[in-house]
Amino acid sequence: MDLYIALVHYPVYDKNRRVIATAVTNMDVHDLARLSATVGAKGFFLVTPVEQQRELVGELLKHWTAGYGANYNPRRKQALELASLVPDLADAATEVQRQTGVKPVTIGTAAGDRGESMVTFSRMREIIDTQDGAAIVVFGTGWGLERSFFESLDYSLAPVLGKSEYNHLSVRSAASIVMDRLAGVREE
Repeated sequence: MDLYIALVHYPVYDKNRRVIATAVTNMDVHDLARLSATVGAKGFFLVTPVEQQRELVGELLKHWTAGYGANYNPRRKQALELASLVPDLADAATEVQRQTGVKPVTIGTAAGDRGESMVTFSRMREIIDTQDGAAIVVFGTGWGLERSFFESLDYSLAPVLGKSEYNHLSVRSAASIVMDRLAGVREE
């Protein structure tokens, strides 16, 4: 399967479980683009319905892919060329289908238990490695993807767990772990 990454800024929860749109952060843009390039993802979607956020991030991307930054740091340009701005996940799926000719499956990630529909990392990797098509691995910002949005996705990955009860990774850390488990090189 061709893999894509989506970082969703709406609909997500704040710490009080209110549905909000979070702000796109410069660090997330750079780090998740670099992660996408490292694991061989075909694209990275920044998903926000806030037009001003898309305009601002569009200027940032232009600087690093076509402006002074492109010459200053060609490796950063390579990673950020994978980034696209879309207002919602449906637009990301439409773009993936345009690129690949197939409707992508969506794989949701969350820090908490999402019930019986959860798929282990090893099972998801097996699906990715053995099936044709495309998949979008969906990460939420804030305090996670809104429940009905999450439940509309095709798959639900098991959460990243450590040895302690603490479980509140930054999206950059969680995405790196998840993508390594799904698409990283395995040493024998």
